[in-house]
Parts: sequence; C-alpha cells; structure tokens
Amino acid sequence: MNRIRAVVARELGEYFHSPIAYAFLLVFAGAALFTFFNVGGFFARGIADLRGLFEAAPVLMVLLVPALTMRLWAEEEKQGTIEVLLTLPAREHELVFGKFLASWLLLAGGLVLTLPLVVTVALLGDLDPGPVVGGYLAALLIGGAYLAIGQFVSATTENQILAFILALVVCLGLFGIGSETFTGLFPDRTAALLRQLGTGSRFSSIARGVVDLADLVYYASLMTFFLVASVFALRAKRMPQ
Repeated sequence: MNRIRAVVARELGEYFHSPIAYAFLLVFAGAALFTFFNVGGFFARGIADLRGLFEAAPVLMVLLVPALTMRLWAEEEKQGTIEVLLTLPAREHELVFGKFLASWLLLAGGLVLTLPLVVTVALLGDLDPGPVVGGYLAALLIGGAYLAIGQFVSATTENQILAFILALVVCLGLFGIGSETFTGLFPDRTAALLRQLGTGSRFSSIARGVVDLADLVYYASLMTFFLVASVFALRAKRMPQ
C-alpha cells in the first residue's frame, strides 16, 4: 500500500509540475459551465436540476480523459524513465493502480470544481439530491473506465499523440455503440444488447438516480479488464527482448 501511495504522489507531482493538470482543470470547469448554461439551457428551461451538466459529462470525458492518460506510460518510454520504474521494488500492478488512482483523483478534482453549480441551483429552487448524487457517481465511474482504457493504450505505445487518438477512438466507440443514433439502426433485441454494452446508456441510468448493481459491475469490469491488460503490457516490456 505504501508503494501505491508513493506512485500516486509521484504521478500527481508530475501532473502539477507540468501544465497538464492546470489545463485539464481549467478546460473541464469551463466546458462544464458552458454546456450547463448554454447547451443545457438552464435558465430557458426554468427547472432546478443539473441535467445540462450531466448530459454533457460523457462527451466531456471522451474528449478530455485521453489527454490525462496519453502521457502515463508513453512519456515514460519516450524519455527512458520506464526502465527505472520497472526496476523499482514496486510490482507492475502497483505501478498501474497508482497511476490510475492519480489520474482518477485529478478527474475528481475537476468534478469538485463544478460543486458551486450544485449550491447555486439549490439556492434557486428545490433541487432533488438523488440525480445529483447519481450524476456525480456516474461521472466518476465512466471517467474511471475511460482512464483505465487510456492507460492501457498508453502502455502499448511511446507516441503520446497516437495514445491520445487511439484512446479517444476506443472511448468514443464504447460511448457511441449504445447511443440512440446507433442503436436505432438495429432491431429492438439487438438495440437492447448494444445499449447494455455502451457506456452512455449505463451512465444515463445512474445519472437519473437509479443505481443498479449491474451498472456498477459493468463499469468495475471495464476498469478491471483494462487495468489488468495494462499490467500484462508492462510485463511484456519487462521481459528480456
């Protein structure tokens, strides 16, 4: 556990010693505010809720999370520091989980910056806490799944731009496969299956305040699968060529 904490501290330091963390937090908060007041039309609807924020959250995650993960391993390999990391007493799963936790904490920090919206809306009207709690939980879960995917992609390449693009494509694909635009092209039974596979439909269910165990297992399974895949990718790098 101490080694995981050390990895988390190292990664957070790397984030905040570069413009990445500050740029991410600024862009995330700015995009959230813009979508809430403009795209979501909060004042035009006249309803005290955060629907405008959470409806846009999956798309924001798809676009911004790969920017957090593209450097996790690609930069280490490009700079040659991955050899140093892999010779440390920490095991591969501790390195992977530590990096994942650090990026997840930074993502949570971006969500914390939106909390003033909750206070503002609650002061303006009767805000239902269920969808608010569900929305933040859903955002953490879908963000965690995309972070795990992005880390795996980063562990397979030393090119940060390629890592960003591939992670973006995979995350967008998982989101789009369950969207109404895509599922509407198929018969009802197939469409229902695609909605179960997509990250967006699961997100919408939790964001409404309906926390189903199946949805939690889905996101936990995605995170576990790609984190384990990252461990195996690192072990392959550790093996003598």
